[in-house]
Amino acid sequence: MNRTTLSLIAGVTALAAVTGLAALTTPDASEANTAKAAAELPVERTSLACPAPSISDLAETTYTSFTPVTKGTASGGKAELQSAAQEKGDAADGKGDKGDDAGKAGKADKPVLEGKEPGTPVSGDASGADSPALIGTADGKFAPGWTVQETTEVAAGTGRGLQGVNCTAPETEFWFPGASTAPDRTDYVHLTNPDDSAAVVDIELYGKDGALETTVGEGITVQPHSGEPILLSTLTSEKQDNMTVHVSVRSGRVGASVQALDDKLGGDWLAASADPAGSLVLPGIPKDATSVRLVAFTPGDADADLKVRLASPSGLITPAGNETLHVKAGMTSAVDLGDVMQGEAGSLVLTPTDRSVPVVAAVRVVRGKGDKQETAFIPASRAVGTRATVVDNRAKGTTLSVTAPFGAAEVKVTASAGSEGGAAASKSYSVKSGTTQDVEVPVPSGLKGTYALTVESVSGGPVYASRTLAVTEDGVAGFTVQTLPDDRGMVAVPEADEDLSVLQR
Repeated sequence: MNRTTLSLIAGVTALAAVTGLAALTTPDASEANTAKAAAELPVERTSLACPAPSISDLAETTYTSFTPVTKGTASGGKAELQSAAQEKGDAADGKGDKGDDAGKAGKADKPVLEGKEPGTPVSGDASGADSPALIGTADGKFAPGWTVQETTEVAAGTGRGLQGVNCTAPETEFWFPGASTAPDRTDYVHLTNPDDSAAVVDIELYGKDGALETTVGEGITVQPHSGEPILLSTLTSEKQDNMTVHVSVRSGRVGASVQALDDKLGGDWLAASADPAGSLVLPGIPKDATSVRLVAFTPGDADADLKVRLASPSGLITPAGNETLHVKAGMTSAVDLGDVMQGEAGSLVLTPTDRSVPVVAAVRVVRGKGDKQETAFIPASRAVGTRATVVDNRAKGTTLSVTAPFGAAEVKVTASAGSEGGAAASKSYSVKSGTTQDVEVPVPSGLKGTYALTVESVSGGPVYASRTLAVTEDGVAGFTVQTLPDDRGMVAVPEADEDLSVLQR
C-alpha cells in the first residue's frame, strides 16, 4: 500500500489497537504545518477477554468469532482464542506472542477457536462447569471489528435458561448498575487479565443508601493470563436487590462482566454500561417483556434528574407514572416500569430534565410468567457509530432492534455468510426520529449454521441497536440481549509531508 512518508521528526506511527483502540501521538504546534487531514485506517491488533461461562455441570456453551470485511487491511493475520491457563503456561515457557516473535513460536496446545476468513463466522463448543476464561488476539485483516460471543444454555438450576455475553476489550474501569446480593441472586463479577503482568483491581459496591462496606474489595490481584470470578456476597454482608458495581484497575487492565443468576427468574450476563453521561440510550427491549426494571447510578457529587421516555415504533412516549427519575449522588436508584412495552418494541431514552449530570444505567428485562420466567439485562450503550457487529444469530429466534432517538437515520444491515454455508445478504432501513424498529433481518440465502449481523450508519442522527436471541427449551423461553456499540475498528492517523531538510539541522 502506498502511503505518504512521515518526516523523521514525526517518527513512525504504529497502528497498534490492543484494546480495539489505537494510541496516537499528536504533532507539536511547530509541526502543525506538515500535518494533513487525518486518514481513517483499520486497526492492526485487537485483544478480547471472555469470562468463564458457567458454574453449572449442565451448561452447554458456544463460542462464535467473526471479523467483518474491511477495506485497506493487510493480506495476512490471524484471530485466536486460547484458554487463559494455556496463555499463562505459554508465557512462562517463553512461547507467548512477544514483539517480533509474535506468531512464530508454535503453541503447545491448539487454540480453542481460530478465525478462517473475514466475513465468515466460526464457532466452537464447550460443556460443563470447567470451561476456563479465554483470551483472544486478532491481528492484520482479522483485527478491525473482531467480535466474539459466548452463548450458554443451562437446562436447570440457578440461572437456568440462555446466557450470552460479548467478550470484552480489556479496560481500566467498568460500571455495572443492576447487580444484586439479594437472597435469591448469585452474582459474580468476572475479571480476566490478558497481560503478562498482574493486575490490581478495586471493587466498590453502591446500594440505595450509598457505598456499601466491603471486606475484601480493595487491592484484588488478578494473576497474569488468568480469570477470577468473585462472588459479590463475599464482599459485603448487606443484602440488596439493586446495586451498582464499580470495577477500577489500579495497575494493568482487565476484561470485566457480571454474571447474574436467579433462583426463580433464570439468569444472564450484565455487560458494563456505557461511560457516565448526561443522556443515555438503552436499546431494544423485547416487545413481549412482562417486567422492566430500570437501575441508575450517578458517580459524581451532584444529584441527577432524568426524563424517562420510551422510543416506540410510533415515536417517543412517556411511561405513565414514571415521567422522571431522581438519582441521588452516590446512590443506586431503581424503578419498576412493569409491563411498559404493551406488545411493541422500544428503547429507553434518558435525558436530563435541567442540568446534565453523568449517570450510568441498565434495565433488567423479564419474559414469561410463573415458573417459566427468564431474565436478561440491557445496559446503556454507545451508538452504532460507523459500524457494529453481533454474532451467533440463528435462523429462528433472532430479533434486531434499531432506534434513532434524536434524529431520523438510515442504516445498512449485512448478514454474513453462515458458519457452515450460505451467501451474505444486505438491506437498508430508514428509521424515523424518536422511534424503535424491530427490523426484518436479511437472513443469508442457503444458511447453514449461525451468522453475524453488521450494522452501519449511512446518514442522519446517531443510531443505537441491540439483538435479542431467543431459544425455547421445555416450554421456558430463554433469551439474551446484546447491544451493538461501535466496534472502533478504524483509527484516525494524521498524515505529514516529507521534509528532508531535517537531515541538515
